Amino acid sequence: MVSSMINTLATLVLTGAMLTSQVLRAEPVDINIADAQSLSENITGVGPVLAEAIVAYRSENGPFMSAQDLLAVHGIGQKIVLENPDTILVDGKTSEN
Repeated sequence: MVSSMINTLATLVLTGAMLTSQVLRAEPVDINIADAQSLSENITGVGPVLAEAIVAYRSENGPFMSAQDLLAVHGIGQKIVLENPDTILVDGKTSEN
């Protein structure tokens, strides 16, 4: 019983550490020039599939004018834009600049 609780606690601690380190590693990324890998590694809520969709949308429609323009990409919602105000750059600037 105690061993099981220790294993569960250890798993939770490791999971939390991994999630925290992933968030702490996120760097600002310009959505007009970044490749899919960089987008998925740095924008919270964007995995490889959404990152590819961002790149494809940009290729077909031209550069994004603001972070809000990401909402036109299928699968990107307001939550992703709101959770990444300092991470999503457009022409080197955050939406708050």
